[in-house]
Amino acid sequence: MYAIMETGGKQYRVEEGDVIFVEKIEAEANTALNFDKIVMVGDENGVKVGAPYVDGAHVEATLLKNGKGKKITVFTYKPKKSEKRKMGHRQPYTQVRIDAIKA
Repeated sequence: MYAIMETGGKQYRVEEGDVIFVEKIEAEANTALNFDKIVMVGDENGVKVGAPYVDGAHVEATLLKNGKGKKITVFTYKPKKSEKRKMGHRQPYTQVRIDAIKA
């Protein structure tokens, strides 16, 4: 069984046992999470597609850790104007393990 869930403005295809990285969720480690914005659920019998979400479906997960991604360099400049700016950015993330898909 798999599901397509929505969190943090993005959609993720998940199965039981998957470990995924999602946008940061404010919670402590080893906290149980419940995602209820399920766009689609599929299994051997077929698929259920929501409009916009599947009624009664949810994904149970465990928050493993919060962290920051690798640093990226953002460099902007305007040619011939001697104007430039260099910045770094580290995107925060949450690591989540999918425990169960209920549909």
